[in-house]
Amino acid sequence: MAGRINLTRPLMTPWLVTLLVLVFACRQNSTSTLDRIKVIDNFPSGSAIEYYNERFYVIGDDASMMLSLDENFEFISNEPLYTTGPGRIPKNVKPDLEAITRLDLKDTPYLLILGSGSLAPYRQTGWLLNPKSLEKNEWRLDSFYKRLAKVGIEEVNIEGVAASKDEIILVNRGNKTHPLNHLIFTTKGFWENPTAPVRTVVIGKATDTSVFNGISGLAYSSKSDELIMTVSTENTYTSTADGTIGKSYLWIMKYPSGKNDTLLMPDKIIDLSRLDSRFEGNKIESVCIVSETATMLDLALVADNDDGKSSLFRLRVRR
Repeated sequence: MAGRINLTRPLMTPWLVTLLVLVFACRQNSTSTLDRIKVIDNFPSGSAIEYYNERFYVIGDDASMMLSLDENFEFISNEPLYTTGPGRIPKNVKPDLEAITRLDLKDTPYLLILGSGSLAPYRQTGWLLNPKSLEKNEWRLDSFYKRLAKVGIEEVNIEGVAASKDEIILVNRGNKTHPLNHLIFTTKGFWENPTAPVRTVVIGKATDTSVFNGISGLAYSSKSDELIMTVSTENTYTSTADGTIGKSYLWIMKYPSGKNDTLLMPDKIIDLSRLDSRFEGNKIESVCIVSETATMLDLALVADNDDGKSSLFRLRVRR
């Protein structure tokens, strides 16, 4: 005979309620959380983001300006990089600025901004921009990108850059024709040094040729000595064509110390759409570190969904 529920007796005692609340709180505190989303309608194709001095700096692969935002993703200013006007730069001549990082040169902070190099001559430029004075210097990167072909890069497509204490690290994104991502290690000042040392390492070797996970952005944590990468799937066979957007991930890896490494794999992989469904349909292009502790990373990410808009995300990741 089925048992009856005594409605005159509480289903949960106070101590059990308290225990469940504590368990739920601990579970929430142990997870990563998406804290903020902002869609910017009038800034096309957000491709890279950096944080410095309580500001976010966002560039777009076909935008003529660099966007400056406060910590709440609210507009501060636009900094012109090209004189083509506020609209999207046509694809066949766009500079394809895909990578940005902050670095210090002679105790002066700069933002290093790089074109992808995927189409000569338009995408083979770089910028050094002083975020305080807004002084800008443009550099040609033709010779450097040509050197990459000699060290194993079959199709140049620079998508991320980061500065560690001693090196500059770049990411070259592969595609379904050349399904290999590469980390490229060189020195500060490589843009004006034709003999700057260059070494490359394959990261995240493809195991499924029907889906390719391409690295789209890079950040370096000086506190934990880690590389943090954004990764996305896109159905494209070249470095210049767009394709159907798939899933996006974060890869986290301890900074490689071996100078003879030929293949590296991430230590941790975070499926962003599984973490939060609001990531679905977004092609995450870049990541930067806002702050960090021994147990938590406070990150900002930017997405470009090929629709003329840019989406920004504020994400806390439990280490």
